[in-house]
Amino acid sequence: MLNGMIRDIKDSSWGPMNNFIPRCPFVSDATDLTALVDSAFHGEGVPHGVWARLRRDSPVASHALPDGRTFWSVASYRDVDAVLRDTLTFTSQRGTLLDQLGTDDPAAGIQLVATDPPRHATLRMPLQRSLAAKRIAAMRGRLRVVTRELLAPLADGGPYDLADHMRRLSMAVMGILMDLPPGDWPRLAALSFAAIAPEDPIFGQPGSAESALRAAHRELFAYFRDIARRRRDRPGDDLVSLLTRTRWDDRPLNQGEVVANCYSLLVGGAVTTSQVPATTLADFMGTATLAQWAAAPHLLAGGVEEALRWATPTMNLLRYAVTDTVLGGYRIRAGDAVVTWLASANRDADVFPDPFTFDIRRQPNKHLTFGIGAHYCVGNSIVRATLGLVFAELFSHFTDLAPAGPGTRLRSNTISGWVTLPMTAQTRS
Repeated sequence: MLNGMIRDIKDSSWGPMNNFIPRCPFVSDATDLTALVDSAFHGEGVPHGVWARLRRDSPVASHALPDGRTFWSVASYRDVDAVLRDTLTFTSQRGTLLDQLGTDDPAAGIQLVATDPPRHATLRMPLQRSLAAKRIAAMRGRLRVVTRELLAPLADGGPYDLADHMRRLSMAVMGILMDLPPGDWPRLAALSFAAIAPEDPIFGQPGSAESALRAAHRELFAYFRDIARRRRDRPGDDLVSLLTRTRWDDRPLNQGEVVANCYSLLVGGAVTTSQVPATTLADFMGTATLAQWAAAPHLLAGGVEEALRWATPTMNLLRYAVTDTVLGGYRIRAGDAVVTWLASANRDADVFPDPFTFDIRRQPNKHLTFGIGAHYCVGNSIVRATLGLVFAELFSHFTDLAPAGPGTRLRSNTISGWVTLPMTAQTRS
């Protein structure tokens, strides 16, 4: 049944299963998991109802898609945390995105995100030092200027597309970190979204999602091959130059490795950060919740953490079991795909009291938005700094934030967020 995903749970040779508590590993509504893989489904709204049922009834559930691919869905905080921390049992080297389910990742062992420890740490450490809080603090003035410039049109009184301007801001941050020409930023932002949401009608291309994805990959990789060649000849103080100087396995990174990691850094940074303010304002514009946060600047940092928990732009991370193991009372076989739902874990009432309340005073707030363990987001400091500036500038200069019509959600089964989000505001005197 389900292509062998569900094994004989009474197998006495499997020691840990002796304590198994009988429970059906299938989700109560089999269509739920199929829908969660469908990008169009996420384009209709955040499926918190589905995740709540999974946490309640089947926090670890097996499923087979109509095309024969199978996976385990992991919905509870405890189990998501366990999978992401255990890099010996669950590998990142066969793919980390839901779209890669059933296919091996060609970037395995080449990209930081697709490389397991301990080798992972060798490449991570130089990037982590370059993106440390001290380095980010030195960039703060420049980031503030960019933030103010992109928020300035909100003062005109007409509809302002928050989603579009936050995409520009996220791209500007990555453009600064990678020292990319500003004239290239709009195209790079569009390609980044096409790479992560190839089925979205705004960012994709005519034809299949696969062809759109290939086209985005070709253009981005060709772009970074050219940039990397120039940085080897004339290095600077930027992330691309850093990668060209980095040694891995006692040798410099080759061109393919530099390009693959430039691609990963750009797409990860340019896409996710923009969705946190967009989702937060989409849900709370015109409410007392946002007004109370705006009136409490001393709680800015706590509000940023809550916004990260609330929005969880990266909905899921994919892993594969490398050995037989037990998760949530079920036997996971070596080779099985495991999809961890970060967005579900961040609404788990066992960890977050009253999880559907936006609470800027929430303590502790151990959200999994950046992941956890060895693959914890290397750019978390720059993301927090950027979001802090966005909300601080927004609250200090504007009031009466209000929607100005329906927005359009991003069509992606990996990134949760918005393509358009029209709004208005009044300038604060």
